[in-house]
Amino acid sequence: MIDAGQLRFLLALLFFTTIQACNSPQSVSVLNSGDDSFAALQIFNPYGEGLTISPGEETGAIGYQHSGEIRWVKGEPEVSKQQGASSYRWNSGGEIVVLELVEKDKELELTFRLENSEEEPASWFLKTTAAPNEYFTGIFERVVDGPQTKSWEEGMTTGLNLRGEKVEVKLKPTVSAYAPFYISSENYALFVHGTWPGVIDFCKENPDLVQISFEGPEFSFSLMMDENPAELVKRHALETGPSFVPPKWAFGPWRWRDEHVNRTTHFDGSPVHAPYNSDLVEDILMMEAYDIPVTAYWIDRPWGPGVRGFDDYLVDEERLPKFEEMIGWLNAKKVEVMLWIGPFVMGDMADVAEEREYDLVSSEWKNSRQVLMDFTNEEACQWWAENGPAKLAKMGVKGYKLDRADGEKLRDSLHLKTSIGTTYRENFNDYPRQYVKAAYEAIQPVLGDDFILFPRAQYTGSAKYGALWAGDTGNPAEGLRSALIGMQRCAVMGYPIWGSDTGGYPKRMEREATMRWMGFACFSPIMEVGPTNNLGFWGMNYEPSFDQELLAIWRFYSKLRMSLVDYTYHFAQVAHDTGMPVARPLFLEYPDQPESWNDWATYLYGDDLLVSVVWEDGKSSHRLYLPAGETWINLWTNEELEGGTYVEVEAPVHQTPVFLKKGSNLVLPDFNQLYDESVRITSVKYKMSDLEAGEGWVN
Repeated sequence: MIDAGQLRFLLALLFFTTIQACNSPQSVSVLNSGDDSFAALQIFNPYGEGLTISPGEETGAIGYQHSGEIRWVKGEPEVSKQQGASSYRWNSGGEIVVLELVEKDKELELTFRLENSEEEPASWFLKTTAAPNEYFTGIFERVVDGPQTKSWEEGMTTGLNLRGEKVEVKLKPTVSAYAPFYISSENYALFVHGTWPGVIDFCKENPDLVQISFEGPEFSFSLMMDENPAELVKRHALETGPSFVPPKWAFGPWRWRDEHVNRTTHFDGSPVHAPYNSDLVEDILMMEAYDIPVTAYWIDRPWGPGVRGFDDYLVDEERLPKFEEMIGWLNAKKVEVMLWIGPFVMGDMADVAEEREYDLVSSEWKNSRQVLMDFTNEEACQWWAENGPAKLAKMGVKGYKLDRADGEKLRDSLHLKTSIGTTYRENFNDYPRQYVKAAYEAIQPVLGDDFILFPRAQYTGSAKYGALWAGDTGNPAEGLRSALIGMQRCAVMGYPIWGSDTGGYPKRMEREATMRWMGFACFSPIMEVGPTNNLGFWGMNYEPSFDQELLAIWRFYSKLRMSLVDYTYHFAQVAHDTGMPVARPLFLEYPDQPESWNDWATYLYGDDLLVSVVWEDGKSSHRLYLPAGETWINLWTNEELEGGTYVEVEAPVHQTPVFLKKGSNLVLPDFNQLYDESVRITSVKYKMSDLEAGEGWVN
């Protein structure tokens, strides 16, 4: 067998010969090396390094598995070519491995299948070469594979670049946005069709190879090539979308708690006189008193009766008294209401779902009976819509946080099947799309375009129906780091409307990380603040309980966010129309500048703003890259800086470094004046009794 160096020489020589022999290079060339040698193909890339389907030292480049055995394809194929399409056929011990190749504009569609076999393949394997400094990103939201907590482990060094990582392309809770799509710094992208699970090894096992395996009887993927990575991202986003555009109010600041208790006394000891849930009233009246804008308020589970607070899509009148009247009260303050839901039903609805076979066999979750819906069943979807999301939408609910759907209850059996005959295994990754699509089709006839869906699990096609919530991100500084990476990976994958729990999800809030997270949230497509220990910053469970600094930072970034609503909405529409995401890694705009690939803490927000997130604790200054070819205005100092260099800026906890591209028409408030105003306004302590009296609730 030839060694790796000889193979690279052979590939280069053959590639050169192919180019010399043709006026326009062939898209795919067979690399002939004898009947007993592993099959290899050269794919011409006019925009970067050519891509070679190449064997490893001991295993082949193209393989399939059945009967528990991997068979690597060897020898020369029979080749049949016609206009825009080609067929390659290898004889593999009497079985015929077929590659069907269709040429499109700047794209190749490749499908591997097996003929003349008594058994369908269980999996397919493919290996491609990687250039020495090639950069890969996409695939999934979490920083690294494995338990999600690894993504915010102390000392984590992986950034946007996935080189050196191995990823199972199969949903895992709770940070669970996935797409079988990645881009390369060599100006190509690979997108695997279908929903079967797979694994992609980005040069971890072999530093020179990307090793891909996906389950299923066929293996089909698209190889896109273009002048720059932005064009690749845009094409994929439009082909799998276009992305959902929420109403304008959804781009303002949100507030939520993980649990709303209806108390008899407020945080300051004053008796509750409000006719609605006391926690919600406290949030709304205190935010109003401090002039902290809020355009949407979501109520997490539990909000209904039953052991999990989610029976029958009924409202618990003890926890949420006068629910519809409460919605009217909030709407009068220009605040919309959202609710948590799951992809299962409980209570009497669970009995009906099982009796009518509207369900999937599922795993038990937290010792409670939750019947998982089969969203491939159209009759089941209609029943669920009428008795669930649509019913509440008619009461005034304007959106849903769609939890779960990413493996906590799903099974992935090859023997169990959905109502349309797909195995649970093939259906596993597609379930989030089915869930958000069913919710969209439930409430769109009721609300038109005036709603938002906010699921945490995503796979190909999900972006058409809703935004994306980053799941239960950890709350230390590394949690903020992971969210920053996740937002940008999702932008690449085609999920542009993204938001994270400000301060992280676990109930022990990290104060400094929450301050930094406020700035990041302000410059995320969705800004949602919560759960913050299920407390307001005016009444925390540490001393001083009145946290003026956090309150001032919250006000500052919420006010600033309101000045960005039109801007963010515009670029959400741009994402829908063109595929260009709202938040953009620097390399999407400046791919020829190596620093744009390296500084993953810095990103573009729309066309005009550059944001750099200080995620580490204890920092008072920050180093970031300003791309060349632009003049950048530091919005904290008004200093103009020429791009093309790293700069060090002051960055105390309330200052997220933000730069405006010179020549922009975007008008924002003076940052320092707005922060000073926020400090002044939050220096006052308000009493809930006085605020309730202002509502006419105290005699």
